Amino acid sequence: MSDRAVRNTGKDRDGDITKLCDPGQAWSPRSKTDAIRDIESGIHTYHVPWKSGRTEIHVANGRSGKYLRTDRDSTSKNNLGDLPDC
Repeated sequence: MSDRAVRNTGKDRDGDITKLCDPGQAWSPRSKTDAIRDIESGIHTYHVPWKSGRTEIHVANGRSGKYLRTDRDSTSKNNLGDLPDC
């Protein structure tokens, strides 16, 4: 298992996360589907290395299926959308 830092995210036109990225890393980019499989199977973990500290990325269940998200703060907003595009 490896722990992967995520510094960028790919988003669709609705702002939904479609991929996780860390420029220069061999695994990057990683599709949402593959990242969800990695997390659920325990093969890899993913986190965002914010200046204020690390935040784990986890899988959530929504009305339209599984998605990737963080819970960096007390809001319901998914902070992965704050990362630059990859």
